[in-house]
Formats: sequence, C-alpha cells, structure tokens
Amino acid sequence: MTTDGAVSALAQSVSPGIVVIGRNEGERLRTCLNAVFPSADRIVYVDSGSTDDSVAIATRLGVSVLHLDMAQPFSAARARNEGFAALCRLAPGLTHVQFLDGDCELAVGWLATAVAFLADAPTVALVCGRRRERFPDRSIFNRLCDLEWDSAPGETLECGGDFLVRADAFAGVGGFDGGLIAGEEPELCVRLRARGWTIWRIADEMALHDAAMTRFSQWWRRMMRGGHAFAQVSRFHRRSEYGIWRTAIPRALFWGAGLPMLVLAGTFLHPGAALLALLYPAQICRIALRRGVRRPGSWSYACFTVMGKVPELCGMAMFYGNWLRGRSTGLIEYK
Repeated sequence: MTTDGAVSALAQSVSPGIVVIGRNEGERLRTCLNAVFPSADRIVYVDSGSTDDSVAIATRLGVSVLHLDMAQPFSAARARNEGFAALCRLAPGLTHVQFLDGDCELAVGWLATAVAFLADAPTVALVCGRRRERFPDRSIFNRLCDLEWDSAPGETLECGGDFLVRADAFAGVGGFDGGLIAGEEPELCVRLRARGWTIWRIADEMALHDAAMTRFSQWWRRMMRGGHAFAQVSRFHRRSEYGIWRTAIPRALFWGAGLPMLVLAGTFLHPGAALLALLYPAQICRIALRRGVRRPGSWSYACFTVMGKVPELCGMAMFYGNWLRGRSTGLIEYK
C-alpha cells in the first residue's frame, strides 16, 4: 500500500476536481468551501435556486458558480451531472472528482488518502469514508443520521452523496440518472458494478455533515424519500444481477401495513391474535442485538428503524402511484 510520504506526493500530482451542490446553505456552504481550498483549486458550486446569500458566498471565495436552469425540475442527480460537465470544461483531462454536499465539511487529508487508495486499487471506481453528523446531540434525528452512516469498511454495494470517483468511470456509465429524486448514488453504483468496477468504503474520516434535522416531520419525510428511492431504483434494476434493495418493499409491506392489519383483523376472530404485535419489540431487540446492545444508540436506532417502515411504505406508494399514472414525483425535501 502507499506510504504516508507517497500519499502526500500523489496528492500533489493528482489534484481532484470538486463538485459541490447546495441550496440555501448559507454559512454551511462557506464552511464547506473553505475546507476544500487547501487541497483543491478546481471547484464548481452548483446552486439549485438559492434565495439566501449562498451564491454570493461562493462568488466571493472565487469558486466557479453554476446556476441550474429553473425551467427544469431540480434534483441532486441533475445538479451533480451538470457540475461534473462544467468541471470537465474547466479542467479537461481531469482524472478524479470529489462530489460533496454543501452542508458538509471535508475532513483534512481525505482527498490525499482517497486518491492514494484508488491508485493502489485499479478496479475500484469510487471510494467513500466515514461521514459523521456535526451535531449528533442536538436531536435524536441527527443522532440517527450519524448511526446510519457508521457502516463497516470494505467492499460495498453502494455509497452516499460524498465520494471520490474516477472521472472516466463516472463518465463511462453516463453519470447519475437525472430522473431520480433520491437514491441516485446507490443506483450509480449498480451500473458501475455491472461494468466490472467495485465500490469501497474505507475507515478514514471523510466529512462532517450538518443534517439540521430537529423535528419528527423532517425525519418522516426523509424516510419517505428513502422509501421512494427503494421502490424506484429496485424497479429500474429488477432484472439485473447487480440490482439492490429487492427486499426493501416486502419488509416495508410487512412491518408497515401487513402486520398491523393482521393484528387488527385477527383480534376480531380471537383476542390472542393481539399477541402478534409482540413481533415489533422482538424485531427491535433483534436489530439492537445485531448492532450490539452496549453500543451507544443501538436501541433508539432499532426503534426508529422499525417505526420507519411506515413512512418508507408511504414513499413507495407515492412512487408506484405516480408511475401507474405516468407522472414524475417532485422533490421530497426535509429541510
């Protein structure tokens, strides 16, 4: 593997371009951009119709700003694709691109580490690291995000919104699917793996994220968006051996609708049917045990994972309802 000295030298010789996307991030965007300047000088900020001073902040910092055409529907996938195209025009021959959300702060040394990892692993298309929530103690919902992102390192099937990717691999599969309102990163990984690439998560710190999620309604909409992504992406790749999330719909149907209906209907036939409701605490215990009962946050994570099947199911129903009517779903935003 690459030594520490070689990592530094490689980082200087291979300077990744950076695509930052955002809308109304304000000071969070300033923090984001200031964090990337020491390690990259080719940066494109894609603004999705901000009404605050986000564009002014990026402009004053000398970042290339791309305004999305408001005549077309906004999506993170579209913003990243257009940002990538603009970056390629700005820096032809670019070999690596870091995608970053405007509410994230890139960790010191991440780009050098990620570039070195890809240099040592020619079959890996993209690499991501540990994303942490900046303020996990401000709300249970922020804490849940941090727990969700605490995944084991190693080869993986998917990634989130922040990652370093080989520019040729990204362009080779046509970038993100602009028709997706969520789940575009895992869907990209499906197509990359189908081309023979692999996806890796490493243990190194990658970014701090400010979820700013303090209300139950925000958590609900975030879970709905996840359910919509599960349904849309699993349907798109239902015939592919590299498809993902095939069990997400049956799980949401069982825990979010099937079991409650079974308990309610069963109690009319026999009071003992109400005991079926004990499957919920049993499932919570199973999830907590799997994560480690002494691990901080395991029980709250388990409770909200089970409870989240209801909004996930709502998101799935939204996708299929619109799909049957030939309509596209608008953005499901939670902040």
